[in-house]
Amino acid sequence: MITTTAQHMAQTHLPKLHRPYVALMMQIISRGLVSASQVDEEIQRELSGFPKGFILQMTVFPSGPGFTLQVQPDGSLKSLNDFQGKPNLVIKFKHMAHAFLVFSFQEGTARAFANDRMVADGDLAFAIRLVRILDKMEALILPRLVAGLAVKRYPASLGLSEKINKAARIYGKVAQSFVQRS
Repeated sequence: MITTTAQHMAQTHLPKLHRPYVALMMQIISRGLVSASQVDEEIQRELSGFPKGFILQMTVFPSGPGFTLQVQPDGSLKSLNDFQGKPNLVIKFKHMAHAFLVFSFQEGTARAFANDRMVADGDLAFAIRLVRILDKMEALILPRLVAGLAVKRYPASLGLSEKINKAARIYGKVAQSFVQRS
């Protein structure tokens, strides 16, 4: 009876928590990408492969939470809060449960693509480049154990002092962005 009740609660109540959790994680990832684009040289090199003004979006189908970012002339990213046009690249989760798997670190971004849980609308080369940027940002800001679950390959060259230094700078900028928008 307890197992059945617990299973029923998990099936009926937990999915209701997926949307607010995914929405919060989209905000954190969006702000993390903007901040990491100002801090990490490898991310800046990856972003240099995007045309200036390039607009990328990540969202959940059909009308879930998401974010839109634009590549700036200096190679950093900027958040576009009320963007209404057509982005150059849209990464779309097919279902809220799929986004939850990725954002709760049960499945990495590359694995989610491989499992057909996400689609890319736009140039595949840019989508792959974005996945590398996401992986690097996650390796920087997440504890190594969690990052190992989230990314395809944890960067062997990422030393502890570099990780702590850049993570602190990224988290500081993310916190500042939340305070400024409040």
